[in-house]
Amino acid sequence: LDRVVDGYLPVVAGLENDIDEIETQVFTGDPQVSRRIYELTREVIEFQRAAAPLASVVRSLTAGFTKYGTDEELQRYLRDVEDHLTVVIEQIDGFRQLLRDILTVNATLVAQQQNEEMKALTEASIDQNEEVKRISAWAAILFAPTLIGTVYGMNFDTMPELHWHLGYPFALVLMFLVSLALYTVFRRRGWI
Repeated sequence: LDRVVDGYLPVVAGLENDIDEIETQVFTGDPQVSRRIYELTREVIEFQRAAAPLASVVRSLTAGFTKYGTDEELQRYLRDVEDHLTVVIEQIDGFRQLLRDILTVNATLVAQQQNEEMKALTEASIDQNEEVKRISAWAAILFAPTLIGTVYGMNFDTMPELHWHLGYPFALVLMFLVSLALYTVFRRRGWI
């Protein structure tokens, strides 16, 4: 039993080193860290499943000291094994909790990074929307004189203002006034 429990100590040390490495990876932004946390958690759980039954066996043996009149040296030896095993099991429990905490921190950091990326995308989208508003405003301003010009350019002879002496200047003034009105409206709304 002592040899088995002593064999757990290098495993515990290895797990501790792996957890330290994972903690470092979490804060460096390594994309593989979530998978590594999960794999290490599985290892810790498997190790816990292997160690827990041994603890109940050792407890049963130490509980039978008085009933079976066990030798003092063997009692001391089994208590020492039980103490070492208790320390190992407590470390394993601590590792599981630590890995849960690391996973939570990792999830928080990933969410924070995604929020920052979304914020940048949102800001870019807002900037793009502003540009679209400006382009739309200028298109509307240019559309008004274009529409008026096309109406007068249709080669109809029955339009009364075509025969007016001031018909051409009237069309130009109308184009200018409509464009100016649209420009003023868009300027007040902050589109231009």
